[in-house]
Amino acid sequence: MTVLTTVDSSNNYAMDLVHRRLATHGEVIFALEQTAGKGRMGRSWVTTSGENIIASFILETNTLPADSVFCLSMAVALGCHDWLRPYGGDELSIKWPNDIYWRDRKAGGILIENNWSGSHWQFAIVGIGLNINQTVFDPATTRAVSLKQITGRHFDLMEMLNGLCASLEARWQELISGGKETILADYNHFLFGRGRQVRLSKDGNSFETTVRHVNASGELLTTDTEERKFRVGEVQWVF
Repeated sequence: MTVLTTVDSSNNYAMDLVHRRLATHGEVIFALEQTAGKGRMGRSWVTTSGENIIASFILETNTLPADSVFCLSMAVALGCHDWLRPYGGDELSIKWPNDIYWRDRKAGGILIENNWSGSHWQFAIVGIGLNINQTVFDPATTRAVSLKQITGRHFDLMEMLNGLCASLEARWQELISGGKETILADYNHFLFGRGRQVRLSKDGNSFETTVRHVNASGELLTTDTEERKFRVGEVQWVF
């Protein structure tokens, strides 16, 4: 494990190791502070120094089929969920595609960046940000929640990170052992909003629809006056 006091982005640091051919499978980059943290779709990830888990995991993916990209995303989300469940209980869920939610508030997020050589999937950089001890958040992230707010307890970050690593390793082993169907079933079992009416937005227009499930390709299936299917990034959640 590499522990950094500060870094622009732990994912950038990890990907640089890949580009310089210094990356090893299972390497963990843990940062106490990120100055330019990244979220999905170009969003920033803002966090208070030394209070949360900010880590990137280097995974060598050359033994996985190229069509397993979303399955890896599900496995990582489940690894986070498995680890957080003793603290968040039944109110913990996975918001498609890979945010970790407690009730209707965001406890963490995942950003996976892949390294390809042609059509060959070489590495995945799995960036994970989980709110642990932070209790004051930027007004722009009012939907955020931390483990400390959920439980009233203060946590040791390194102890929690070690537990997260073990949980992620278990789901990784399940993935490489051919457990795709189990991963998909578990992901849908814990899917945020499943069976409920939610509000989504597409091309600036919001609408209500009922979440059904996510398919093996990573598409969100919903129903209202018609059956709908959305690719990752095609719609946004509206709260």
